[in-house]
Amino acid sequence: MVSLASSPAGTTELLLGNEAIARGALEAGVKVAAAYPGTPSSEIIETLARLAKESGIYVEWSVNEKVAAEVASAGALAGIRSLIAMKHEGLNVALDFLAHLNLGNRVNAGFVVIVADDPQAWSSASENDSRHIPPMIHAPLLEPNSPQQAKDMMQWAFDLSEELGMFVMIRSCTRLGHGTGRVVMGEMPETEAHPRVEINAPVRALTAPMRHLEALDKLERAKEAFEDSPWNVYEGPDEPELLLVCTGPSALYAQEAVEMLDVEETVGILSLGTTYPLPTRLIEHHISNARRTMVLEEVDPFVEDQIKKFAADRNLPPYEEPVYGKGTGHISPAGELNPDEVAKGIGRVLRAERLPAQDEGYSRLANALVDERTVSRGLVWCPGCPHRGTLWSVKNALKLDGRDGFVTGDIGCYGMDAGFGGYGSTQAMASMGTGTGVASGLGKLSGFGFDQPVISIAGDSTFFHAVIPALVNATYNRSNFTLVVVDNSATAMTGFQPHAGVGMTAMGDGVPKVDIEKICRSLDIPVEVLDPFDLDDSQDVLLDFVQRTEGVRVAVMRRECFLTRPRDADPDYKITIDHDKCLGDSCGCNRYCTKTFKCPGLYADPKTGQGHVDEAVCVGCGLCTQICPEGAITKEAFA
Repeated sequence: MVSLASSPAGTTELLLGNEAIARGALEAGVKVAAAYPGTPSSEIIETLARLAKESGIYVEWSVNEKVAAEVASAGALAGIRSLIAMKHEGLNVALDFLAHLNLGNRVNAGFVVIVADDPQAWSSASENDSRHIPPMIHAPLLEPNSPQQAKDMMQWAFDLSEELGMFVMIRSCTRLGHGTGRVVMGEMPETEAHPRVEINAPVRALTAPMRHLEALDKLERAKEAFEDSPWNVYEGPDEPELLLVCTGPSALYAQEAVEMLDVEETVGILSLGTTYPLPTRLIEHHISNARRTMVLEEVDPFVEDQIKKFAADRNLPPYEEPVYGKGTGHISPAGELNPDEVAKGIGRVLRAERLPAQDEGYSRLANALVDERTVSRGLVWCPGCPHRGTLWSVKNALKLDGRDGFVTGDIGCYGMDAGFGGYGSTQAMASMGTGTGVASGLGKLSGFGFDQPVISIAGDSTFFHAVIPALVNATYNRSNFTLVVVDNSATAMTGFQPHAGVGMTAMGDGVPKVDIEKICRSLDIPVEVLDPFDLDDSQDVLLDFVQRTEGVRVAVMRRECFLTRPRDADPDYKITIDHDKCLGDSCGCNRYCTKTFKCPGLYADPKTGQGHVDEAVCVGCGLCTQICPEGAITKEAFA
């Protein structure tokens, strides 16, 4: 199989959008790439890391997005092309550095910042629209609409970055990064890196306002480049009845919807790949030729609002019609777009009775088939997940304490405790590491009469990402709470990427592990390392911790994520249920093992309520054998 790094120019490959971005970066001559993993961006760095030694580039998983931005910017400072990649929530972390970079710092080679948004929040705590950030930090913004365009746009972005002397942002999204498409390969460069920081270069001592004016001048140059950019493409009649202004994958949805409605002769599509600063002359030309205009984008009306502003400023036609879109209610204000949603929007603007009728029974039939042929379990921890044991012990320790204790957490797999598949102990949850910062604050409220125990939960990767500063703060200010680090030896929720505590780099090199316990003990914090599958010991230690009244305590719950095992690995145990002992619906907790413990490897008979083992799902971890009050669940080790 030919490596993606050596696929010849002119050949066609079926690639994920994220793989296409990685190939485009290689074709552009990137030499340094850094990131913290976050869906839907992770495969960009995973692909580059896999090809790093073959391609002669440096790739790393950094401890967080701010550090990744700083590491990559060092490459650009030294004159070699660099990039960072992150999800939309990671941009919040990187902003502490990026907000200053285009306002006076030196970018001596191309520096591209890739941000992957997650409309519909398929794997995120929010569906923030990152496009509001570039105007604030003075960064040109590009939005590819397909894997092919994403690959080709990388070279252009690096060139623009070098021309302007500032970083350029590319906004991707879930459907682009995780969608596949046919991509024609371009030429791979034959370049050598010779990084050097020129210390004798003339330095201009500019005041902050002067640097601001310089950045605005660069953005004006970017706007001029955008007016004639190859990434802004119009298809349709010269004077359309309806102009669809599209960003990102919405252009593909529009093409499908227009074809589905058979309105190619009356509807035009302007696909914008450059969305800040907007190419206003180009847009003005197309709006002036159209009877009506509607904007299609995800998630917020970012381009729509910009168009409305400059259209009002210039008194653009059509005077009797608004610019349609999210602001007018013709497109949903939240969530992902799709061809059906776009078709409905077109129908609302063009008056639905003039369009071909759609088969409304199709979606009803599709939904009925989904309900009939799939099992809906909701969001639950996987069979064998160590977090199930940890949160079970946390719940019971807090219940035994009896003071209405609760958990503060964040967005890892353990965050599912707050949902349908968890136990409901988690009461506060936000971005990575904030559970510890919030617990640090709660742990100082005893002077006001606050006496509820607080447990903060964080993953091992999250510990290195954002918990350490909050833990230092809590120790320094003598806060009172318990930190539980759920150490499953991977950045599990985003794809099992290594981190500082695993002992391996992104490029596969073995390195010493950074020890979580040693970091905590260096702060004179009491630490216990526990097995989350030992429920009695874990519960006892946690109960002791929450009943202490001074200082921070740390429990490291260490067990490797079950999904890191080979797919064909044998189960640890054979799990059986003795139905002579199982009380079913008469159980004190009403189907305790299935309704309360919630392991998907167990299910209840709908008539009797008696528990059964789903052998197709059960991984034989044996955790459930510790929770049945009647001792009906047993395990037998395989020979």
